[in-house]
Amino acid sequence: MSDETQDDSLALQEQDGKASNAFAADANTHKNAADLEAVFDVPVRVSAILGRAKMPVSELLNLDVGNVLELDRKVGEAVDIYVNSRLVARGEVVLVEEKLGVTMTEIIKTEK
Repeated sequence: MSDETQDDSLALQEQDGKASNAFAADANTHKNAADLEAVFDVPVRVSAILGRAKMPVSELLNLDVGNVLELDRKVGEAVDIYVNSRLVARGEVVLVEEKLGVTMTEIIKTEK
């Protein structure tokens, strides 16, 4: 191989190296919360399923303030958290300043 051909080959390899490094830098760019600013005002419905109960309509119509409704979950069991009717996480019921809340303990990743 002549010196001129070798120099051309080396230059091509260097250009390829620079291109792949530039691509790697773009791929590793991290996004932050400011990048999501356009969707901050989009409303979503968040639901935490504490349990389920089955009853006839006649019993449902007799429910009043203060009635206790027995659910199928026990204390300490995980609750399912849905966003727009899609399961996204599991959590636990917590009491914060005399208000009932849910803390997320596991994010559910779905494969597409």
